[in-house]
Amino acid sequence: MNWVPYALLTAFALAAADFCVKLASGKLSNSVALLLYGSCTFLSGLGWVLWQKLNGAPLHAQTPGVWAALGVGVSFSIVTVGLYATFGAGAPISLASPVIRLGGLLLAGVAGLVLLREPLTWRYAMGLALAVGGIYLIVTR
Repeated sequence: MNWVPYALLTAFALAAADFCVKLASGKLSNSVALLLYGSCTFLSGLGWVLWQKLNGAPLHAQTPGVWAALGVGVSFSIVTVGLYATFGAGAPISLASPVIRLGGLLLAGVAGLVLLREPLTWRYAMGLALAVGGIYLIVTR
């Protein structure tokens, strides 16, 4: 379980991103917000590739990986626009962010089970049920 610290750091960054989107929404157009997000992502990626190249790390790309990575970029761009639209429409972060994140986790979990044939255990099923219950309780508070 050496992945847990990475997951916790990523969760913290995701929460910070949602908070920053909430603060920025309504203060710039969604297109400018997406451009700024994309610029940060591009520069971070470019810096990382250059750093690895300078340190002699092998760089490779297989076609399926390239398509999947492009899917990540398109998906996160849609997420960014969706977050700005959601918060720009006045959604409170305490409601919208958990619903969006738990909904995404549920859909990703189902995709893992159905498309990647990951194992379904009773604990996993219980976790999915609790997530659905959590979304219900958050939305109907």
